[in-house]
Amino acid sequence: MLNKNILIVEDDKDISKLVRYNLEKAGFNCKAVITGEDAIDILDSESIDLVLLDIMLPKMDGLETCKQIKQDKATASIPIVMLTAKGEEVDRVLGFELGADDYIVKPFSPRELVLRVKAILKRGVSEKDTKEILGFKDLVVDKPRHKVKIKDKEIKLTSMEFKLLEVFLLRNGRVQSRDQLLEDVWELSTDVTTRTVDTHIKRLRQKLGKYGKLIETVRGYGYRLNTDE
Repeated sequence: MLNKNILIVEDDKDISKLVRYNLEKAGFNCKAVITGEDAIDILDSESIDLVLLDIMLPKMDGLETCKQIKQDKATASIPIVMLTAKGEEVDRVLGFELGADDYIVKPFSPRELVLRVKAILKRGVSEKDTKEILGFKDLVVDKPRHKVKIKDKEIKLTSMEFKLLEVFLLRNGRVQSRDQLLEDVWELSTDVTTRTVDTHIKRLRQKLGKYGKLIETVRGYGYRLNTDE
């Protein structure tokens, strides 16, 4: 669970610092913003594994922010933990109806917060692992058999190419940095050259034919799979 990226959306600087300190101490990478608009912008351009979202935010509140995140296909699968001073049942119910995964009321125990985050991320990994068949239209990725087919014709991919395609399909629409792909696919630290990623992406695009065009280059950052038509 190391190297997981947490986005903290909290306008109270003291609470934001407290949350960030404890999560980073537990081994997470954190980024903090104070508005829902800033959160949406980051989710559109960076790989985030979980969002800690305050309800009482300036301008667009946390509930509306949650709603927008869950309505976007590219970010809908990202877990959201609502972090707020409101503890009434109606607020909790509304948050869950909008797609929130958990709800923590201030004041909270930092230790409990870290444990809740770990539990949700662990659950997310388990849910992804159970999805054995991935794909788009007639592109099919069979994880248990380690096979890729296009119109029932098998496409021979290397182990790394297969892992790359799997990551892109699981995170469809979300930008993946070269460093993040190195960690997730090759399980290497970021001091390894990112040219490795570029070389494999080029080969994967060639082997996927028309579907290779779905893997877009995000200049200055990395790549993303875009299946929107």
